[in-house]
Order: sequence, then C-alpha cells, then structure tokens
Amino acid sequence: MKKQPFKKSSRLAFRSALFSALLVGLLAALLDFFFFNSTLQNSLLVNVLLIVGSFGIIYGIIYKLQFSRLEKLNQINRNIARKRFQDYDNIQSDGRDELDFLIKQSIRASKTVEREIQRLNRIENYRKEFIGDISHELKTPIFAIQGFIETLLNGAIDDDGVNRKFLKKAMRNVNRLIYLTKDLMEISKLETGELKSDVQDIYLRNVIKEVVENLQYKAKKEDVSLQFEDFSKSVLVNADRNQIKQVLINLIENAIKYNEPGGSVTVGAKSFSKDEDRMLVYVEDTGIGINQQFIDRVTERFFRVDKSRSREKGGTGLGLAIVKHIMEAHGEEFFIESTPDIGSTFSFTLSKVDRTSAAAEVED
Repeated sequence: MKKQPFKKSSRLAFRSALFSALLVGLLAALLDFFFFNSTLQNSLLVNVLLIVGSFGIIYGIIYKLQFSRLEKLNQINRNIARKRFQDYDNIQSDGRDELDFLIKQSIRASKTVEREIQRLNRIENYRKEFIGDISHELKTPIFAIQGFIETLLNGAIDDDGVNRKFLKKAMRNVNRLIYLTKDLMEISKLETGELKSDVQDIYLRNVIKEVVENLQYKAKKEDVSLQFEDFSKSVLVNADRNQIKQVLINLIENAIKYNEPGGSVTVGAKSFSKDEDRMLVYVEDTGIGINQQFIDRVTERFFRVDKSRSREKGGTGLGLAIVKHIMEAHGEEFFIESTPDIGSTFSFTLSKVDRTSAAAEVED
C-alpha cells in the first residue's frame, strides 16, 4: 500500500479550509439576516454556495502554497534515497519562506550526493583496473621464479653448469618484484592524492647534478655516455626536491635503458621559451625512439612500447606514469618529442622563484 507522506497535513488543510468556509458562510448569513432581510430559502442557497466556493478557494490556496512544494521536496528526497538523480532546473523556487529554502537545500544535497557517487564509482573502477594490472604484472616474475626454483629442486641444483645461472635469473625477477612493489605504492599514492608535494625553494642545478652523478655507474654499465649541460647556479625553482629527483631518475634511467651501446644521454635546463617565469628541464637521448602513435600512451600505467626489452632491463612500466602525475601535482607541463631510430627528448617545466636572496645553500 502506498504511503501518504502528507496525510496529516492534508487533514489539517481540509479542516482549516472547512472552518474558514463555515466562518465566511456564518458571517454572510448574519449580514443577510440583519441588513438585507432575505428569505430563508434564498439565504440558505446563497450561504451554501458561498461556503462551497470559499472552501474551494481557500483549500486551493493552501495546496498551492504548501502541498505542491511538499510533494516536490518529497520527490527530491525519494530520488536521493533511490540514487536516481535528475535535472531539477524546472523546479522553480522563489525563496519566499522556509519551505522554499528546504527545497533549494535538498536540490544542492542531491547534486552533492550525485557527485560523490560518481567519484566513488571512478575510484572503484580505478581499483578494479589497478588490481587487474597488478595481477597481470606480478604473474610474469612470480611464475619465472617458480619455474627456476622447481627446476633446481628437480635436480638442477647439483648441476654446477646451470644452478648459479638459474639463481641469478630468479634473483633478477625478485628485484623486479621489489621495484614493481615500490613503484606501485608510489603511483597509488599519487593517483589517489594521498602523496602530497612538499613544495619549497630549491636550486635546480644542484638537484640535476646530484642525480646525474648518482646514475653515472648505470650509464657506464650500459656503455652510454651520460652528460650534464651546466647552467647558472643561481636558478631557484619552487618544487618538491625529492619528487623532482624521482622524475629525473625515471627519465634518465629510461633514456639509458632504451639507448644503444655507444649512445648518449644529455641532461640540462634552460629558460622556457613560452614563459620567461619558468625553466625547461630536459633529458635528451640518442636511443631507439618512439613511434608517434605511441607517444600519447607511454605515460599510461604498465604501457610499454617494447615489452620484451623493458622486462629484460627490469622495467615496471610505471616510470613515465609516475613522472606525469608528479608534474600534474606541481601544476607544470610535461613534453615528449621522439623520432624512431634517432632519439627522444623528455622535458618538463618548473616555476622560477623571483628573488635576489634565498635561504637555500648553493653547492658546487
């Protein structure tokens, strides 16, 4: 049975209208009796018509002022409870009294709940997609480790020709799992907004030079020349030092990984041609390059242009996705330019600090 949410209010309105109509009829009868001396039959007929008409008018006014708006309010709240959201622009409210105010507040609440449900749905879709990606990426190293260990347990451990080789391969996949776990935690915090940027004034040259020096060993191991193009020590930018170091590490490691023996990687910074208040940090390599159709996708999670080479080198497929999220968190731009078999240039902007003296320490 359908509930009547305004049953008591309807009764109250009916009684109010009836009482008002009877009062009007009584007053009319008294006036007619004392001043117009009408016959009893005519007086009764006129009073009945007056009572019925007054009742209809008064009830209609009350319904117009109260019940239609109460029904609108009930409709909005019922839709919220059923998670059915619609456009309430057709609901007009003049803001005359508290009921109009409640209608406006309910419409705002409906829109807020709708946005929150959409946000939660996006998070849920992200969670499902993320879990699916993780499951897929974890399978390869886990199955590889399992296969090597099973082979060793089945007798290969006593074969000096293969046991050490298999253990090295298993260890390589263990390291890949470690890197993958670290990157997954990093990008999860970035994408959910859990990781906040500790933005401060930093000397850009010091950060770049430190990262380049720390990655020289990796470049030499791959027979790649890693060069730092020097620039002014006084360039001060506003950024999170650790996150910018992470961006540089990811870009330089990618440039080394996808390079060729005897190739080079050049890292530096210069004024951004489109905005004098920003610097453009670049990592330029002479590697294998990226086809144009893949450039827009290389910042996606787990996307790899060359899957076999990336896995062989221990790549997780998350490096550029992390870079993209960090730069977005800084409100800066990230650019990719590449030509297959010639090389790539990855660059990003950082906002300069305009002041003559700074508290930061300049280091050589």
